[in-house]
Amino acid sequence: MNENSQEKEVLKQIEREVRMQEGASKLLAACSQREQALEASKSLLTCNARILALLSQLQRMRKAQILQREGFSPNEDIVPCTGKVALSDLRIPLMWKDSEYFKNKGELHRCAVFCLLQCGTEIQGTDLVMVDRTLTDICLEDTIIFSDVGPGFQLRVELYSSCVIDEFTLGTIGPRKIGRLGGSLGCSSGKKIRAAFESAGICGSTSSGGPGSLSPPLCRELSTLGPKYNLLAHTTLRIEHIQDGFKTHDLSIDTSEDSPFWLPLYGSMCCRLVAQPLCMIQPGISGQFSVKLGEELNCWENVYGVLKGQRLFCYQCQEDPESEEKPLLVIPVKKVGLRYPSLWCL
Repeated sequence: MNENSQEKEVLKQIEREVRMQEGASKLLAACSQREQALEASKSLLTCNARILALLSQLQRMRKAQILQREGFSPNEDIVPCTGKVALSDLRIPLMWKDSEYFKNKGELHRCAVFCLLQCGTEIQGTDLVMVDRTLTDICLEDTIIFSDVGPGFQLRVELYSSCVIDEFTLGTIGPRKIGRLGGSLGCSSGKKIRAAFESAGICGSTSSGGPGSLSPPLCRELSTLGPKYNLLAHTTLRIEHIQDGFKTHDLSIDTSEDSPFWLPLYGSMCCRLVAQPLCMIQPGISGQFSVKLGEELNCWENVYGVLKGQRLFCYQCQEDPESEEKPLLVIPVKKVGLRYPSLWCL
């Protein structure tokens, strides 16, 4: 895919997220049930995060194009293969006071929480869970998979919380404001992206601590709607955090106890983080070569080889791998640069 095609694809993704943002905001304005409003508000926050990530990617692509036109060539070194990264069985322990958990005293503090996970421009969210003092852990059962991830990935995990009150009320906006909301997003792609950038950037700043002093009309109207999610804690996972089984990771707390959406976090989270390089499951290179199958010096045979993971599969002909025939020989590749004296490429 050339640079122009990649840029067009990113622009299409931005426009798709803008349409989803518009739909989520209209749904939030029409919600009459608490559960619906919580899901709509979560969708709006996720759309904002995806728009900002895609705009950052678009900016990097255009910067690379400018550098290339000025004669700065990209690094031509061998690029490591990409792979898949999966996070599952997320557990976040809570530390309630004895009077709250054991004696069940005090006002029942209930929050709706979910995690937003970002790896590059790919952003995914977990399901919503309701949390109160009857729970000792926030348990998120989702399995989140990120594809096409490089070895230098940074997986940011953000925990969002919204205080849930028994008497659920939603802010409303009049027909005139709804018309303005639709008009601001329905003119052209350029206006859509500009409006999305402003609303996502400034609305996102209330939860992530980013810059932003003036709110555009879109953000002011959305700020009157439904429940609000606030960033409760976050952490960043990298390739060195990948291990077998559960592992505990430190959380950075982003709020204080006097916040209405606060939960008594222990300051850590547990999860399974695994990775699978694509070169371990997809053929890396294939072709014809000669291999010595017997003890005699001249006992060589032409085979078709497929390098997959740390093994070289030798077949009778090129069609055998596609028909799932058993290989004639499997050669383990245990070291980089290992040379076999009885293996000669044609």
